[in-house]
Amino acid sequence: MKSVCFIVDTCVTGAQLPRHLYTIYQATADIHTLCTLKVTSQNNDHRLTQMAQRFDAHCTTLPGTALGARLNHAAAASQAEWLVFALHATALPVTLWSAMLPMLDSYAVDAVVLGSSEPTLPARLLQRFLATALQSPPYIAVRRTWLERLGGFDPDLDRSALHDFLQRLHACPTRIHTLTSNDTFSPGAA
Repeated sequence: MKSVCFIVDTCVTGAQLPRHLYTIYQATADIHTLCTLKVTSQNNDHRLTQMAQRFDAHCTTLPGTALGARLNHAAAASQAEWLVFALHATALPVTLWSAMLPMLDSYAVDAVVLGSSEPTLPARLLQRFLATALQSPPYIAVRRTWLERLGGFDPDLDRSALHDFLQRLHACPTRIHTLTSNDTFSPGAA
């Protein structure tokens, strides 16, 4: 199993942060030594420190920074081969995380989009040119090499940082696999 770093931001997850941490922690319980969990935040909160300790997460507070800068900082602080950005308001089920993890051992996949189907080209163009058309971003797992090739996230962007990154990822010859809860993917199969 390749090393994996899960990155969760408190401004995106909000009150659902404990549920996110719990599902990721449960999904990685068997391979916990190969997985790290990082939480980024703009505000320092003692409750966040307690949650981080409970789920063996590392918390980073970066006041006054945009989401893109926080994600870049967390990615740079990790040495994992795969970076998983959990940036949706609702947590994914443990079964979907468990189905994704074996895929990260494959050399045939550069990125995995979780929880929503891949948008069509017209939908991506609409999202690109009309900021009001932005939907909630999916979760994404990406190889570190592709994150570095694309220059990471735009440090000046906040809510649209992940959409901007996904647009650039789709424009490159990356091998992207989409995994939804409707897929009949066995957690042990790759």
